Amino acid sequence: MKSSILLILFVILVGFVGGYLFLRDGTDPQLTYYPADGAVSANVPPTLTLVDTETGLKNLTVTVSQAGKVTKLVDISFPSGTTRHSVPLPLGKLGLKEGPMTIDIVAADNASIPNKVKRTLSVVYDNQPPTISVLTTAHNINQGGSGLVMFRVSEKVRQAGIRVGKHFFPAHPQQGGAYACLFAFPYDVKPNEFLPRLVAVDLAGNERTSGINYRTRLRPAKSDRINITQAFLNEKMPDFQHFFPDTRDPLQLFLRVNGELRAANVATLKELPAKSAGKPLWRDAFLRLPKAAPRAGFNDQRDYYFDGRKVDHQTHLGLDLASLAASPVPAANNGTIIYAKDLGIYGQCVIIDHGLGLQSLYSHLSSIDVAVGNQVSKGHIIGKTGTTGMAGGDHLHFGILVNGIEVDPREWLDQHWITDNFSDKWNLALGTAK
Repeated sequence: MKSSILLILFVILVGFVGGYLFLRDGTDPQLTYYPADGAVSANVPPTLTLVDTETGLKNLTVTVSQAGKVTKLVDISFPSGTTRHSVPLPLGKLGLKEGPMTIDIVAADNASIPNKVKRTLSVVYDNQPPTISVLTTAHNINQGGSGLVMFRVSEKVRQAGIRVGKHFFPAHPQQGGAYACLFAFPYDVKPNEFLPRLVAVDLAGNERTSGINYRTRLRPAKSDRINITQAFLNEKMPDFQHFFPDTRDPLQLFLRVNGELRAANVATLKELPAKSAGKPLWRDAFLRLPKAAPRAGFNDQRDYYFDGRKVDHQTHLGLDLASLAASPVPAANNGTIIYAKDLGIYGQCVIIDHGLGLQSLYSHLSSIDVAVGNQVSKGHIIGKTGTTGMAGGDHLHFGILVNGIEVDPREWLDQHWITDNFSDKWNLALGTAK
């Protein structure tokens, strides 16, 4: 009898210990606080995110202290099974003053012995946007062209640059506290919609927007008619069949390549500015392909015809330059190779970063003689001209991009333009003019 009782007690004890070990969760809830820059505002409330994938979240309290005043801002008990929760902190309703404050966070999970995470954050409450002081004066910009703005801000910023409609051109900090921003007047932005605005966002999320003094000059586009022949389709379309294996008709394949693939390639170009250096790598005017005749210009409006019928319309965004077949292609200026492989309609393609979001593009190459990461100087041979991609004959398609937006390369080939629109402004703003 006694042994039976002991056995029962032993089974109960084993069950209790097993249950305890099964239910025990030795991991604290994970806490993420954003932004983690040490500054907060009512304009962009900070956000807490809690995660506990084992026993789930139990409760959360957040207390705010400033100048001796303590306020419980958040007090939440979570429903069973809650493994993730994000909550913005509504600081604006507390009547806080500009200056230091403390945020105390305590969260627990549903373990048999609850795990708690505690965090004390010393932050600065800041509701005032930064001030912007523009260092450059006249900004003359051509439609489809580029411009430079130099400015200072009154405090550290999370983001600064020029906004043009849906486009944002980031500024780059320079020595002495100045910021430099190359921006564009995109070819497809209507003149009455071109309103460049300086934007600066501080560490607390406060945003300041400011105008700049600028003048624009319009450049009428040239119309071009491109006749697509059956011979061209038979020669070129097999190179693109793998992109659209379900489209067998050569003309329909051409239309998908000229539209869908072109859009995908342009999207790739817009990803490359993230690799740009924060200072100018180039010097003086860019180098043109030697002894080359122009075949097409920037912003040429191309209507495509097949059997006398208009089938498509696209905009040509670069310079087509033709020399002898397989002519050596020099780097237009100093920089770093950031792309060196096939790029759809552009064929074999090299892209050089020149800093500040400025990049040059060389496409339809028959061969590539550089690799990503190579540092090149103006005149260094990067490849040879060819007919890869959508080229109808041997030539170089030369393009210039500002933060992924294609701009008129003719400006960057002109030393006078560079002196007036970049070098003089740069030197004056940084105090390095001789």
